[in-house]
Amino acid sequence: MKAYWFDNLPGDQREPHDSGRVVSPDYLSKLGILHFNYSSEDDVNALAASRHYKNRDTITISPTTMGAAYEEKVRNFFHEHLHEDEEIRYILDGGGYFDVRSEGDEWVRIKLEKHDLMIMPAGIYHRFTTDTENYTKAMRLFKEDPKWTPLNRGSETEENQYRREYLKLREGLGAGVAAN
Repeated sequence: MKAYWFDNLPGDQREPHDSGRVVSPDYLSKLGILHFNYSSEDDVNALAASRHYKNRDTITISPTTMGAAYEEKVRNFFHEHLHEDEEIRYILDGGGYFDVRSEGDEWVRIKLEKHDLMIMPAGIYHRFTTDTENYTKAMRLFKEDPKWTPLNRGSETEENQYRREYLKLREGLGAGVAAN
């Protein structure tokens, strides 16, 4: 995993957009982001059991598996949104970027590669894109039945119960500390 401030320059979303300003794992944890690197699915299974995750699925995002729908799907994944569930993603192969909003509403880009596992709290604004290799194979873990409903950012999501709970959590984790 590598994390840094997104450069906000024009260009393909799948490019690195690396500003050169590194974001520390400690800062990510203040946003509620947890990261692990597990070369064994046994470690993933142990984490899933400890967090009461009962279900999982695997998704492969690539032009080969998605055909003509690939470009549209990748654009849709890149719309800023939140989920009402904690989100766990374990990269089985390939890689991609998750961008998350900082307390100052800036984008932090997180590059995940094979064996990276990331946990994002419910209510955090984020988006996803593959990298320039156009290939991500990931395991998604769920506490109950798979439910993956993205709620695009807007005035309604600002009032969403899970968004409000996330902001309180972030405040408690000390994310108000200057990060750049």
